[in-house]
Amino acid sequence: MNLKKASLLVIDDDTDVLIAVKLLLKTEAKEVITEKNPENLDSILAKYHFDIILLDMNFKSSINTGNEGLFWLKRIKASGSKAAVIMITAYGDIDLAVRSLKDGAADFMVKPWQNEKLLSTIRDVLDKSQHKKSETPALQQSIIGKELLGESEVMQDIFFKIEKIAPTDANILILGENGTGKDLIARAIHERSLRVNNPYVKVDVGALTETLFESELFGHKKGAFTDAKEDRTGRFESANEGTLFLDEIGNISLHQQAKLLSVLQNRQITKLGSNQSLPIDIRLICATNLELTDLANEEHFRKDLVYRINTVEIIIPPLRKRKEDIPLLANHFAGLYAAKYMRNGITLDNSALEKLKQYAFPGNVRELQYTIERAIIMADSTVIRAEDLIFSPIETVSKQEEVGDLKLSNIEKNTIVHVIEKHSGNITKAAKELGLTRTALYRRLNKYDI
Repeated sequence: MNLKKASLLVIDDDTDVLIAVKLLLKTEAKEVITEKNPENLDSILAKYHFDIILLDMNFKSSINTGNEGLFWLKRIKASGSKAAVIMITAYGDIDLAVRSLKDGAADFMVKPWQNEKLLSTIRDVLDKSQHKKSETPALQQSIIGKELLGESEVMQDIFFKIEKIAPTDANILILGENGTGKDLIARAIHERSLRVNNPYVKVDVGALTETLFESELFGHKKGAFTDAKEDRTGRFESANEGTLFLDEIGNISLHQQAKLLSVLQNRQITKLGSNQSLPIDIRLICATNLELTDLANEEHFRKDLVYRINTVEIIIPPLRKRKEDIPLLANHFAGLYAAKYMRNGITLDNSALEKLKQYAFPGNVRELQYTIERAIIMADSTVIRAEDLIFSPIETVSKQEEVGDLKLSNIEKNTIVHVIEKHSGNITKAAKELGLTRTALYRRLNKYDI
């Protein structure tokens, strides 16, 4: 819908805000009604039809909890109004604003805002409301459900969060161990954003040297340095009007952080060898395997940059903390690699799935993927059993280095002895707990002279 044809309601107990918004919108929209007292909502909604409602999150200046806004948001939804609600919030109430998305808000704006940003947000919400029905089926066939999988409650919460925050321009910080799927989360956000038809650019900033950092991100002019034989477009410029995904953001130096912060604050870049600034319009997504508390350590990472990149965070749990997702993922990878290596008809039996569920997966989903691929390649039959699954020695050795550099063979031997003793020498029970057949266990008993 064109904003010129839209009717808007603005509810805020700050008279200055109401005047400013009405002055801004009166020439942009068909109709703008302002209201200082939310108690009058019911009568206003009964009398008028609105396409957009701008709703403040605080109406009691002595309290400022934001809960008042959530209460009136629910009242609007209960009234049956079809208006899209944009919440108006202070920076300190960002978490409540995100919660408002779960309660049905279409977007939120942080005070103080730039007029162009407010107009852009209103237009985007109008456009999304108009095309929502036609776009939803196509979106549901994208990454979520095809590559990004999970039946666990925690993953369902993440999927819900993606659906709510993706249409906004909020900066997203994705936290999770290596191999948990941070790149997939970033791509899913882009696919569900209003920038989906514009570029998605990924940069592993943790791998950039000090000398390459500025050139790679901001670009350079010919002759800017010795090897600059031609002009180069930086990643920020390449991602203009789209999404920029900065992976491993926690690994950049304090000097690089200062350069990045300046660009994000000013929303413009200056290429190396140039004095001309270029405006940029990007949606920023960052990811790191560090915990948020580690990022807050100002000896290693600037706290002001953390705030800049972290309007909303998504925390992806390690695979060991969502084991109910392992069978779904394992069967997905089995089907994927069976087709790739022309081994159609291969399945995982219960012993294989049980063995996978008992393993800690220090390499997370990435290690599970490689484990299944290896098993498909090496399988002698169409059924993958527990003994066909061999976990990555890279991950196992790496994890054991933390507790004393133990040999992998000693770990396996000690585990077998412990389980056999636990079951008082009952080989059948021991084999079941280890995820092995009796024959495979006997082979290991002979191997280790147990």
